[in-house]
Amino acid sequence: MRTAYHEQLDEMRSHLVQMCGLAAAAMEHATRALLDADLQLAEQVIADHEHLAAISLRAEAEALRLLALQQPVAGDLRSIVGSIQIGADVERMGALAVHVASISRLRHPECAVPEDVRVSFTGMGETAVQLARTAQEVLLSRDPYKAARLRDEDDAVDAAHRHLFTLLIDHKWQDGVCSAVDVALLGRYYERFADHAVEIGRRVVFEATGGLPDSKQLA
Repeated sequence: MRTAYHEQLDEMRSHLVQMCGLAAAAMEHATRALLDADLQLAEQVIADHEHLAAISLRAEAEALRLLALQQPVAGDLRSIVGSIQIGADVERMGALAVHVASISRLRHPECAVPEDVRVSFTGMGETAVQLARTAQEVLLSRDPYKAARLRDEDDAVDAAHRHLFTLLIDHKWQDGVCSAVDVALLGRYYERFADHAVEIGRRVVFEATGGLPDSKQLA
């Protein structure tokens, strides 16, 4: 029985790792669709989210079944509860990638990103995807030290987000109100995506140590 139990734990964790990889790929593709005004790629990101959402529901059901039938304690209990929370974080990351793709689709055939902020979104996209990849590695290794470092890696996204708002409130902004709204929303989506990756690291630290590093406020 215990062998089957640990196999179920491993399967649940493998689903989370798979989901994190899908979220990273979704944001990578969404960013490319955004910068290149690629309608087909944007549509693909939106359609593919159903697959990630289905895996999320399956992982949550597995976790709830283990809680109900196995009565885990200590580290196993933290792992199962954390898995439910991590699944929600990763599903939200995928949804944020869909939001980016949706803005790209809405503005097609024009590019939703003005030339003045193209470099900022290129950098934010690259860093957000790297954070998701690192979160995926952390889910595999369960390394609390690497997990804790995710917060430091997120600083670049936070700085880029602040820079965007500096540009938007500058009286020299020449790209119109509609474009300003798009830029503000897109900046928020990338910042939230990165924050959820950081939260995954925080939950892995809790699973491994029973203690929590400082958390970020998530919307």
